[in-house]
Amino acid sequence: MRILGTRRKFSALCAGLLLAFSANVSAAEYSASFKGTDINEFINIVGKNLNKTIIIEPSVRGKINVRSYDLLNDEQYYQFFLNVLDVYGFAVVEMDNGVMKVIKAKDAKVSAIPVVDGKNPGKGDEMVTRVVPVRNVSVRELAPLLRQLNDNAGGGNVVHYDPSNVIMITGRAAVVNRLVEIVRRVDKAGDEEVDIVRLNFASASEMVRILESIQKPGDGKSNTPNMLKPRMVADERTNSVIISGEPQARKRAVQLVRQLDSELETSGNTRVFYLKYAKAKEMVEVLQGVSKSIEGELKGANGAAAAGGAASKQSNLSIEAHEGTNAIVITAQPDVMGSLEAVIRQLDIRRAQVLVEAIIVEVAEGDGIGLSVQWATLAGGGTQFHSNGASLGEIGAGIYQARPEEGSTIINSDGTTTKNPDTKGDVTALANVLSKVSGMAVGYASDDWGVVLQAIASSKGSNILATPSITTLDNQEASFIVGDEVPVKTGSAASSNNDNPFTTIERKKVGIQLKVTPQINEGDAVQLIIEQEVSNVNGNTGVDITFATRAVKTTVLADSGDTIVIGGLIDEKVDESVDKVPLLGDIPYLGNLFKSTTSSTAKRNLMIFIRPTIIRDSNTMASLSSRKYSLMRAVQLQQQETGVNLMPNTNVPVLPEWGQSPEINPEVFDFTKKKRRSPEASTNQSSN
Repeated sequence: MRILGTRRKFSALCAGLLLAFSANVSAAEYSASFKGTDINEFINIVGKNLNKTIIIEPSVRGKINVRSYDLLNDEQYYQFFLNVLDVYGFAVVEMDNGVMKVIKAKDAKVSAIPVVDGKNPGKGDEMVTRVVPVRNVSVRELAPLLRQLNDNAGGGNVVHYDPSNVIMITGRAAVVNRLVEIVRRVDKAGDEEVDIVRLNFASASEMVRILESIQKPGDGKSNTPNMLKPRMVADERTNSVIISGEPQARKRAVQLVRQLDSELETSGNTRVFYLKYAKAKEMVEVLQGVSKSIEGELKGANGAAAAGGAASKQSNLSIEAHEGTNAIVITAQPDVMGSLEAVIRQLDIRRAQVLVEAIIVEVAEGDGIGLSVQWATLAGGGTQFHSNGASLGEIGAGIYQARPEEGSTIINSDGTTTKNPDTKGDVTALANVLSKVSGMAVGYASDDWGVVLQAIASSKGSNILATPSITTLDNQEASFIVGDEVPVKTGSAASSNNDNPFTTIERKKVGIQLKVTPQINEGDAVQLIIEQEVSNVNGNTGVDITFATRAVKTTVLADSGDTIVIGGLIDEKVDESVDKVPLLGDIPYLGNLFKSTTSSTAKRNLMIFIRPTIIRDSNTMASLSSRKYSLMRAVQLQQQETGVNLMPNTNVPVLPEWGQSPEINPEVFDFTKKKRRSPEASTNQSSN
């Protein structure tokens, strides 16, 4: 029993010693004193103490001297290890498998160092990379400042990425955490708050102008940093001033705005707006409609309680146009004045113009041929046709009337005789019938029969090119016409005794007419409402004049400078007519003596093209005008070289060069210039 108790005491004692040994092992402490120790040996000792596998780069060389009088635990000992390597220009990169690599510090930035965040930022001299988002300042401007605080020559690096506005910092954990704190504070300083001050009496744009004038020193130079200056923007829609910047500067600006926003002593203010492009009379109509809407918005915003006061203020609103100076005189409260001023500024702009060039091309050609044979006999037979001019009967009647009559002899009662002279025949009828003959007419007459052969061939062609052009403002209708006014009878009346007869006549415009209304769409597209007409007098009828008209009315969309076709006509016509004697005219060959044939063909090609050109500034207008001007001047110069037939000394008028005043006669100018340079003129001037 005694032996058994002794064994139990010994076992308890061994267990206590084992626990004490284990506690000492888990809470091991290390001495950090090294004198003249090779750095590779130092790394091996630390790896053995920390039970770590460490790979040493071949370039790691040198001796260290470190003395510590305190004992360090595991964490302190590891940080001591990193501190020593940092002093000698080396760094530790820990891999995912727990293996450590000791390399040069400048090579660590491109190695597999961990990317940390705010929850686990790292500490001490371990190498880390951290991505820092920046919300209120520009990383492009912040990154150069941070590079000055980082060890860029060693393992540190600062890179910024503009699209995401982030900064990537690489280096020792302690340095990276310090830079992150600097970024946080700078970013917080850039997070400026904004104050919105709504004005009741003053105009927002005028208030901003006054405050900016106060901030600007008299000499134009200011030593105050931009960060300490409040920034102000006028919101004319709500008549408010938006102020941002440093809190104290922003507070002073808000206080000044509220002091200046006081009610005017008078019932309103009056301003005169001189318009540059718009018409004052048309602008007044728009502003009056806008002012009614503003009054309704103010009443709704102020509520039912303030409706009476708002209405009393707006009762002083007055908008008048002065057409002599093309100006608008407005009397209104500042908030309404600001809204109306914004409307005027947006409407009074230079309107774009459109040059519309129409190209009308018509090519026509036609051919015709006619052949007829007419004959007759005194015995009572023959053929007669009217389709190819004069008929045989008309020719015979004209010849008969044109025969001269022989003078008669009269025997008087006293036995004497009186002889009357021969009288000439009347050739009027023969002349009229011969005027109907065109082409060739061959006739033959014998004692008792006669024959007439008529043949004609015709050919005609026309080539018409017209390029009317017109320039007009956007959304403004314009018309163009070149032609004549032809009188057309519209009615007549005559009484039974013909005492008050009358005829009414209307004049019709004939020629090339162009009417267009352009509308410029987004970009360079133009919508055109076009009415194009080409007309001419076609001929006379038994009743009145007939007209030939080609007209197009359409709406098209085209890009500026493009040519489009808006209409056209292509036709071809063949006409053939045969007048013949039944049965006899059908006999082969011999039947031509008993018929009259007329054949004709006609072709016509008509096309209308449109080319719009947008003119937004004076340079484009000058370029287009110069092009047209130079074209006309070139035609005149060509005529001047050709000269005037039978009048060689006559000068053809020529436009002056582009840009030269048309009031100056070049010949007179050259003459006076020579007189000024002549020696006699110089002598006379010196003597005087």
